[in-house]
Amino acid sequence: QVQLVESGGGLVQAGGSLRLSCAASGRTFSTYAMAWFRQAPGKEREFVASITRYGGSTYYGDSVKARFTISRDNAKNTVYLQMNSLKPEDTAVYYCAADNTSGFSATMARKIDYWGQGTQVTVSS
Repeated sequence: QVQLVESGGGLVQAGGSLRLSCAASGRTFSTYAMAWFRQAPGKEREFVASITRYGGSTYYGDSVKARFTISRDNAKNTVYLQMNSLKPEDTAVYYCAADNTSGFSATMARKIDYWGQGTQVTVSS
């Protein structure tokens, strides 16, 4: 069992930056690929980024490439999402996710094993 707790969401102006953090419980953090998804009101949950167990590979959704960066610190059981050049369309609830298969598998919501409770990110224009 893995529990995931996100933090770092909030309100930011367009063009600004935020860094989300996700703290995981347990001693098996490094056995999971980690990911971030987001969901805006009335829309389906969307893949944002994922990272392999030891951070060797990362994957990004097309809408966030070159603006967002996912990273992890296995010693701290934490995964991060650095979000730069934020746009109003980035407004959503952001969810941390864990997948015990692979970083690529973690790009698909149906493959996710554990979800966090979500943190709201609002980007004003």
